[in-house]
Amino acid sequence: MRNIYSFAIMLHCALLTIHNFPSMSIIDVPNDPLTRVIAPHGAGPAELALAIGGLAIGTGEFASMTISPVIANGLGTSLPVTGHIISAYALGVVIGAPLITIFFAKIPRRAMLIGLMLMFAFGNLLSALAPNYTLLLIARFISGVPHGAYFGVAALTAASLVPPDRRARAVGRVMLGLTIANIFGVPLATWLGQWLGWRADFLLVGALGILTMIGVRIFLPPIHAGGATPRRELGVFRRLQVWLTLSVIAVGFGGLFAVYTYITPTLLNVTHVAPWRVPLLLGALGVGMTAGSLIGGVLADKSRLWTIFGMLIWNAAALAAFAYSSANEWTATLNLFAMGLGIAVVPAVQTRLMDVAGDAQTVAAALNHSAFNIANALGAWAGGVVVAMGFGLEATGWTGALLACGGIVLLGVSVAVERRSLMSGPATACSSSGA
Repeated sequence: MRNIYSFAIMLHCALLTIHNFPSMSIIDVPNDPLTRVIAPHGAGPAELALAIGGLAIGTGEFASMTISPVIANGLGTSLPVTGHIISAYALGVVIGAPLITIFFAKIPRRAMLIGLMLMFAFGNLLSALAPNYTLLLIARFISGVPHGAYFGVAALTAASLVPPDRRARAVGRVMLGLTIANIFGVPLATWLGQWLGWRADFLLVGALGILTMIGVRIFLPPIHAGGATPRRELGVFRRLQVWLTLSVIAVGFGGLFAVYTYITPTLLNVTHVAPWRVPLLLGALGVGMTAGSLIGGVLADKSRLWTIFGMLIWNAAALAAFAYSSANEWTATLNLFAMGLGIAVVPAVQTRLMDVAGDAQTVAAALNHSAFNIANALGAWAGGVVVAMGFGLEATGWTGALLACGGIVLLGVSVAVERRSLMSGPATACSSSGA
């Protein structure tokens, strides 16, 4: 009965939101203040270099969740205490993304990307050498600081390499590194952690960071920051649509993390998968994410808002289904693939932020990843609450679905506010001219 009631709430909020969407075509218009640049070896190699950075970051972020039991055993700490290293990384992302992009706004983008990857590689190598829990906590915070700024600058750089009507696809290709991490990087890191110890994982991630620095230096042209200044970038915080879009991400995507944070114990204790098979099932999630990233770029170039709305509906359904599919290995695998497809929303929200940010592009693009890490923390907390209340690990699926529904409601608010603003604009203009 509780599940039927939850589904009814999800359906109701979706219907309320879609009411605001009929005139979406008049407000779903790209804003293109970016200057087109030409890569010395073409856009493809430049995007690949940026995507390798995403592979490094994705492997480091997600693998630290899957190997947390190994870290706990190695350092002699409890699993909940070890979970704080994930929170430390997320805190670094949330703090670092706006601060770096605001106060280093004038630095050329290629130099910025190299500097960010240098800091990321240093943080991961320091993690591998950390002799105790306290230093590991500090090292993970340092590793997280460049995360959001890197993806923000990388997205803007990729968008500047292609025509305006193809920039969402370019962003999606750069984000492929993050999704491919869940196919190869995270399973490989999980196996490395089990066989060679958790320090090997951070050494691998640090090496990928160094490889990214080399690729960026070779394949990207020098790209000036344009007229970016700290004052101009700070202007993004005065834009209501930026805050609403970030809220959609933080709440709506918290659903995925409500399930993902507890995916390993769910697969072991509910699905009853053998430990060595867990990385294979995580690979199914990664395949879905990769497909979603490619599909999402194409869809977002057609309509940002409809893509976000559609994928939030998809996420709500896939997450709710996991409450049932997790009982069987085959259905759980298919469901994980479906959940991964939900990542198709990323190119849409990234370019949506570019559209509503005006000339404060860099900070807005970076704040996207701060919002995703807030979603990480929110989802992990919400999932932990239902598990602690005794509803079982499979109940995280319903928790995630309700969070996705919350994102749909917030998107409806964003569309309604923007539509009202556009409708009042001409009226204001007419009254002014009549005066």
